[in-house]
Amino acid sequence: MTATVWADSYVAARSYLNSRFRRMLDLAIALGLLILLAPALCLIAIGIRLSTPGPVIFRQLRHGKGQRPFELLKFRSMYWAGESEVTIKQATPGDSRVTALGRILRYTSMDELPQLINVIRGEMSLVGPRPHAIEHDNYYADLIPNYRKRFQARPGLTGLAQVSGARGRTPHIEDMQRRIDLDLLYLESASLMLDCRIFLRTFKEVFNSETAY
Repeated sequence: MTATVWADSYVAARSYLNSRFRRMLDLAIALGLLILLAPALCLIAIGIRLSTPGPVIFRQLRHGKGQRPFELLKFRSMYWAGESEVTIKQATPGDSRVTALGRILRYTSMDELPQLINVIRGEMSLVGPRPHAIEHDNYYADLIPNYRKRFQARPGLTGLAQVSGARGRTPHIEDMQRRIDLDLLYLESASLMLDCRIFLRTFKEVFNSETAY
């Protein structure tokens, strides 16, 4: 790819990411999914409430576009231990902190569904770089060049990294580097067609993932 072609592609990607069309599409799909999934969401909420003590929704600050903090929403999938629930330790296979229902939610990614509300609020998009814990952002930003470029767009409910095998734990710096490389590749080539492909591939990843636990 020549420098001119790359520059044109980058400008087109930036224009698409910041377009009103994309925002309206996010809003319409997120609202539609919330309505469609409302019965399942209610059942999950009841299951969490009845199975273990603690809140139904887990809230944690994450960085959004422009590195502005926002409150990310998830169904609680771990045992609640008050303020200690805010730990940033990544989940591991067989993690004792994860509840029985939480294992199902995490394996199917249904614990992420409350983030449709984050999309409606305008804090997230359906597709984009997945938001990390702020502590992780601060840690990796000092180790990985261009890490902060991932804040050029709204974080996503799913992303290119997640459907390309870079989902889950990042025990080595190389694991996070690969994820960031994919995030930046997405930001340089974002389009409606790419978003559709990522969104469709997400359903396959949900039911065939070996990195969700």
